Amino acid sequence: MALEILVLAAGLGKRMRSDLPKVLHPLAGRPLLAHVLDTARELSPRKIIVVHGHGADYLKKVFSEKDLEWVLQAEQLGTGHAVVQAMPRVGADASVLLVYGDVPLVRAATLKRLLDAAGDGLAVLTAELEDPAAYGRVVRDASGRVKRIVELRDAGPDERAIREINAGFYALGARRLSGWLKKLKNDNAQKEYYLTDLVGLAVADGVPVAAVKADHAWEAAGVNSKAELAGLERQHQKIVSGKLLEAGVTLADPARIDVRGTLECGRDVAIDVNCVFEGRVRLGDGVRIGANCVLRNMTVAAGSEILPFCHLEDSSIGKRCRLGPYARLRPGTILEEEVHVGNFVEVKASRLGAGSKANHLAYIGDSELGARVNYGAGAITCNYDGAAKHRTVIEDDCFIGSDATLVAPVRIARGSYIGAGSTINKDTPAGQLTVARAKQVSIPGWKPPRKKRA
Repeated sequence: MALEILVLAAGLGKRMRSDLPKVLHPLAGRPLLAHVLDTARELSPRKIIVVHGHGADYLKKVFSEKDLEWVLQAEQLGTGHAVVQAMPRVGADASVLLVYGDVPLVRAATLKRLLDAAGDGLAVLTAELEDPAAYGRVVRDASGRVKRIVELRDAGPDERAIREINAGFYALGARRLSGWLKKLKNDNAQKEYYLTDLVGLAVADGVPVAAVKADHAWEAAGVNSKAELAGLERQHQKIVSGKLLEAGVTLADPARIDVRGTLECGRDVAIDVNCVFEGRVRLGDGVRIGANCVLRNMTVAAGSEILPFCHLEDSSIGKRCRLGPYARLRPGTILEEEVHVGNFVEVKASRLGAGSKANHLAYIGDSELGARVNYGAGAITCNYDGAAKHRTVIEDDCFIGSDATLVAPVRIARGSYIGAGSTINKDTPAGQLTVARAKQVSIPGWKPPRKKRA
């Protein structure tokens, strides 16, 4: 049977105390639902159907992928009611997997085991927790077979003591699901139609129920509050840091790293504490990242060192470069090999050639620097005239003196020296010193103004 996956994502999440739909709250920099959909796609389903409710229009705008089908649950009357809304979209021949949009850490391998266990019956995912909290409990008979699932509000004292909980994920055939949904009732404390009642209905019909226990309790953990979201964030980062350590990355403290996207590392990479990696980041062999750095959509080639407190985004760093501390690369920056960008230097939409240096207190925007350029402290490119951006070109082997102002569009020819404090708004000749500053004047007998006495 072809696999079709139903993702239940209609809940508001009252305990989140937010106007944002619960499944859009971020985990590792991406919405909760994004993690669930990624896992679902690993199973190569014929169809993914998302049941949505609160914030429907915004949700569909965030997730505009064409492989998703959307079903509105206008009135939230429970998980069983949500599935009923989706059944007209489900193929009669389908093998159905029911998952939740706010349970982000479940693994594809675990869901594959659940599907394999279902056979011609029903399979339910469970987990064993030290503190089962508000989760539904899995009730078994004397032989250990699954008998039913009871929600906390409907559970008695003995049932509340059970530590095996229902993760809420089910696998079964569409025909069985359709038949059992018609039998669901809302005679419970919540007055809702529970999917958990599928287990009791299967048992009553003599259909085998397989309970597949997740290898890790965190796979079954859902998000209902900011505290739970924060807990899963740390769990996710623990998983990521564990994989990095296994790959040979040196982490100064595995508990103080945040990866909000993908981080690919070569051999002998070292990362200090409190670093954040967003989007897609690639670190080559021997790269060292200092403390408190933020890298977003970056490529850093082998042997480069990023000193503490650097903020780098949408840029590329060549081999054996040295940045920081407190350097900033804005989008569109390309550094060739052995470039130095020092403290409090900002570079935007520019290319710096091999061996060039801007060691401190400078701005380079919309510029092209050749090889071996020395860019002095306090020097800036004036690239914006209030209406349009213009380019500055500095050719090989130029020396830009401290506090120079380069007014674009302008070309500094090969081997030029620009005197400190100069304002340059015309192209310079190659190999010459160019100075453009007011004549220094001293006025004898000058006295500073004084305040009048009252």
